[in-house]
Amino acid sequence: MSILIENYQNVLNEISSAAVAAGRDPDEVKLLVVSKTMPLWMLQELYDAGVREFGENREPELAEKNQQMPSDVIWHFIGPVQSNKIRKVVKCAKVIHSVSSLSQIEKFERISGEEGVTPEILLEVNISGELSKGGLTPAELPAAALAASKCSNIKFRGLMTMAPLNADSAGLKQIFSALNSLRNQCEQENHISLPVLSMGMSGDFPEAISCGATIVRVGSKIFAGVER
Repeated sequence: MSILIENYQNVLNEISSAAVAAGRDPDEVKLLVVSKTMPLWMLQELYDAGVREFGENREPELAEKNQQMPSDVIWHFIGPVQSNKIRKVVKCAKVIHSVSSLSQIEKFERISGEEGVTPEILLEVNISGELSKGGLTPAELPAAALAASKCSNIKFRGLMTMAPLNADSAGLKQIFSALNSLRNQCEQENHISLPVLSMGMSGDFPEAISCGATIVRVGSKIFAGVER
């Protein structure tokens, strides 16, 4: 077994252990392989091992990999969305994790209709309030969630957040629990189901899983030690 596949299996095991420790079914948590900047041969090796979902954060790299990888790959776009790149993103990505404004919701709805696609979207929420991070504030979320819930060309599926790199375990759980609570509030106010909570990365996914994450976005722990 290669280092890459061993790393991948180890992360799956850690996810399973974290879910069990939280009293959850491991099948409730999806591992999204964050493949940004990684060469195609690494993605292909993971694909050959059964991986079908990858996360990218730049449109040009997403488009290039989409052309060269097998057609059954499900692409997630996890980076900031530039308005002039929305059309290119929806042509490749099935799930967009980082929709962060009312204007973006409107543009994704219009452009998805023009392109005849129905991507799933997550609203990104900046729980920590860090200026370096994008996303809606918690106060802005209700209006955005209402708008997204009324769209027909995009599927509003849930919320996403990123925690501060320097947060301790208690701080992480506070942020991730807050996103879970906001999701519940959006469901109740709009009478919809929002099954997806995208939160947790290589350094903090056990805490995210304990707070209800359904997608964890992991890159560095999978690709660590693999020579390019």
